[in-house]
Amino acid sequence: MSEAAQGNNPVFSIEKIYVKDLSLEVPNAPQCFLEREAAEINLQMQTGGEAVGEGIFNVLLTLTVTAKIGDKTQFLIEASQAGIFQLRNIPNEELEPIIAVACPNILFPYARETVSDAVTRAGFPPVLLAPVNFEAIYRERLVQQQTQQAAAGLHEIPIQ
Repeated sequence: MSEAAQGNNPVFSIEKIYVKDLSLEVPNAPQCFLEREAAEINLQMQTGGEAVGEGIFNVLLTLTVTAKIGDKTQFLIEASQAGIFQLRNIPNEELEPIIAVACPNILFPYARETVSDAVTRAGFPPVLLAPVNFEAIYRERLVQQQTQQAAAGLHEIPIQ
């Protein structure tokens, strides 16, 4: 294949994976270490991406993990795992699904390890977060957006 033909092939590569931000709070220490009940773990996630150069995107996956027993917080961890990805010669309509699904799928195992390591270092038993289906989350968000747009369209009054 000629170099010119190769220059138009789609490119998807990982340039760098890094921890952008990591925060750990243990607000009820040392009393929380005397508890014998298992904590209830709550996970919240956010994803986002932005172009940082020609064909270069920074994607961020933020996990907020809270462990509570009753109304007392055992620990709160916020981990922002980031990746710099090269995405070239990819149609614009395919960029969003790659940034919203493929990139977070790559970042999640790193974020999960970061959270587990921080929890262990804080003196708690490891927290192993279940895998996440980013494709289902993306599709659900698309349906919500379409529903909202359709609802907004019903209220428009045509101007003549």
